[in-house]
Amino acid sequence: MVQINFANKEIQCKIVYYGPGMSGKTTNLEVVHKKAPQNSKGELTSIATEGDRTLFFDFMPLDLGNIAGIKTKFQLYTVPGQVYYNSTRKLVLQGVDGIVFVADSQAEKIDENIEALENLKGNLREYGRDIDSIPVVFQWNKRDLPTALPVDELERRMNPMGAPSFEAVAATGEGVFPTLKALASLVLESINRDKKDSGVRAPTAASAARPMAAAGATTAARPAARPAAAAPAAPPARRPAPAARPAAAAPVQVRPAAVPVTPPAAPPPQPRAGGGGGARKGARQAEPVGAGATGPAAKPAGRVQIKERTDAGRLFLTIVVAAVIIGAVGFLIMKYL
Repeated sequence: MVQINFANKEIQCKIVYYGPGMSGKTTNLEVVHKKAPQNSKGELTSIATEGDRTLFFDFMPLDLGNIAGIKTKFQLYTVPGQVYYNSTRKLVLQGVDGIVFVADSQAEKIDENIEALENLKGNLREYGRDIDSIPVVFQWNKRDLPTALPVDELERRMNPMGAPSFEAVAATGEGVFPTLKALASLVLESINRDKKDSGVRAPTAASAARPMAAAGATTAARPAARPAAAAPAAPPARRPAPAARPAAAAPVQVRPAAVPVTPPAAPPPQPRAGGGGGARKGARQAEPVGAGATGPAAKPAGRVQIKERTDAGRLFLTIVVAAVIIGAVGFLIMKYL
């Protein structure tokens, strides 16, 4: 799996040399390490035994320089050739980005080549991957030996997928770098293809963002709707209230004028024709009605008049206080709202 370090602007790709034992996998790495520029290679780590040159794997980081401002590094591995080290083979294949299958061209090695190829396919399947979906390059090694099979025969029996292939003599370095360069190109093309595929899937992310955009549009529309809802608010409706205060005070001026509702004085009784005694009696009855009357008949009229004036004063005072309160409330509303 390609590892991208955005902080260091660096891409690391993993390439694995796969094949049967003694087919030339480690020799390929030794040649690359020997001929690669000193500042573009790391140390070559190799674990060898008497039975096989590589017991575990070879590892060599290779720097291919900057591509579009990004440093590109290839980590080169080999797997052990013996079948009974299959668990190690499988471990080395984890996260592989490209595979170089190194086949021994000798006729007596064809069965081992096919067995190693089937083993490669089986190990990839355990990781959920397919050899057809991974950059693969075949290298027909040991082409200088007299028992080497024709290339067409090797292609027919081992490369039905039509992957790129190269003839090589790893011991002399022939075909080593063309094989590595071809695989490096395929790996980089695979990375670019993955980027394009992610760009094709981008509309799915855009369609998932549409509901958000719609929610954003709804949110943007809400501030415009708030003034309309606030239009019939209390302040505009209460402003005319102070102008209505004179109309409320008008009855105050009218009522005091109508307060003295003293019943009109009774007309003086006409003297009876019978004599002066009747006239004197009628005069005595008319006396309580005058302004200076002090008799019992004058008390009810005075009390009614005083009570009417007292009620009118209280009513007037209540109206004035109410008018002042209403005016103050209206002033506060107009000031703060």
